[in-house]
Amino acid sequence: MQKEMVVASSLSVRFSEQNVLDDVNFKIGEGEVFALLGGNGAGKSTALKTFLGTIPPASGSAMVMGMSVEKDIDSIRSKVAYLPESVMLYGHLTGVENIKYFLSLADISRAESEIEQALTRVALQKNAWHRNMAHYSKGMRQKTAIALALLREAPVLFLDEPTSGLDPNAIDEFNQLIATLANEGSTVFMVTHDVYGACQIAHRIGLLDNGKIVGMFERGDNAHIDTEEVHSAFSARYRK
Repeated sequence: MQKEMVVASSLSVRFSEQNVLDDVNFKIGEGEVFALLGGNGAGKSTALKTFLGTIPPASGSAMVMGMSVEKDIDSIRSKVAYLPESVMLYGHLTGVENIKYFLSLADISRAESEIEQALTRVALQKNAWHRNMAHYSKGMRQKTAIALALLREAPVLFLDEPTSGLDPNAIDEFNQLIATLANEGSTVFMVTHDVYGACQIAHRIGLLDNGKIVGMFERGDNAHIDTEEVHSAFSARYRK
């Protein structure tokens, strides 16, 4: 049986007595990429922040690796990696120096060769390793952040609009990297409004509208989820 890594059970979140998430249910297994897809205001970011412990559930539960976000959030945060839409790294430090600094905050020691191996795995060009982060593109910053997650050996990755602002080549590279990590056993929970990208990378997609999951799509015999089917469902919900 596939190990359940991220679970929402009848999860609801309220702001000013209004449901932002309304009885949301899903399970993400080990080595699975799950995309929560929706337009602006659908509740995607709220769902992500709930699992990161910054927004409390009003009812139901959010579990990560069998731990409750309400009771065990410190343990959860020590074991997961979060990639925000805009990766916050120090511009005056190099890629390697950023990684060393953030590993030190987690009291983790890694040899220089291990850091270089992680940067190689995420396909960050070697001539950038010792260049100040201020000169990195968004895609390069994302690669650095994922290399850091690898070195922390985080089994679960939370991604917030990970391909927003990337050029097509960077998107393809990013999707290939996430697919590789999932094949190696990492669990990925991403929120996005990018229908095509979600269909290319995810094993399952939950369509969120007004805080409710109104559709669930899975890979069939093909390598990807049917883009036309998802796009049609998305457009029907968000067409102006």
